[in-house]
Amino acid sequence: MFFETINLKIDYKKSGLSSEECNPTLTSYCYDVPEEIGRKNRTAIIIFPGGGYDYCSEREAEPVALRFLGAGINAFVLRYSCYKKRFPTDLLEACAAIKYVRDNAERFDINPNKILICGFSAGGHLCASVSCHWSKDFVANGLSCKSDDIKPNGAILAYPVITTGGLTHQGSIDNLLTGTEGQERDNIEKLVTLDKQVNSDTPKTFIWHCTDDGCVPVENSLLYMAGLSKNKIPFESHIYEWGGHGLSLCNFNTSTNDWHLQPVAEQWSELAIKWAFRL
Repeated sequence: MFFETINLKIDYKKSGLSSEECNPTLTSYCYDVPEEIGRKNRTAIIIFPGGGYDYCSEREAEPVALRFLGAGINAFVLRYSCYKKRFPTDLLEACAAIKYVRDNAERFDINPNKILICGFSAGGHLCASVSCHWSKDFVANGLSCKSDDIKPNGAILAYPVITTGGLTHQGSIDNLLTGTEGQERDNIEKLVTLDKQVNSDTPKTFIWHCTDDGCVPVENSLLYMAGLSKNKIPFESHIYEWGGHGLSLCNFNTSTNDWHLQPVAEQWSELAIKWAFRL
């Protein structure tokens, strides 16, 4: 196996954004290609940790990557720029990560048509943003590439922030709206209200949430599922009775003392892996 971290290079000014304190990194967790085994043309997954667009949670980063790697999926973790970086800063970084993985598919022994994205909480919002906006001209133009270069082949959303208004996680949305006002603010708010942005280009999706989530209400997932259904996008969903928020893998490896231990919801990763191999 090999691990490496690269700095993604993005021309933020091309999209009218500031590059100040932007330093997105992509860490790979990939299998070598030994002569005995040969090439596998593996599925890949790019993980976007949560953290309210304030920071990237380490609990939802490397442990998740290793879980997928252990199942035979080459994994990557994007640590995006986060705090008070207005939309679409992190969206461009996420799409640049997809392009990097696809451009280097042969080196990573990856099938370029099986690149999945996975996000938790605010990282779930970023994951859904990519799902809904990857085919939009403003994203491809901002990265000077073709839309097909940044296309995700599937998305896994864990207790995602999806909507705006009374059911949202307001801190996440406020960070995305940093420095905006008036009509510009209204326009961006529409773009980040993702249950309204699902379209025919949105990829197949796996989504899970807990009904007692007091941080990001379960209605966020339900609204997104309704958008997927309306647009006839195949999806698999799992709604658990209890567990709260920020569960990551729901087990000892990612727990905080006795918090974040949820044996019932722990099955989500196994179910998501099986779903990924069916794509």
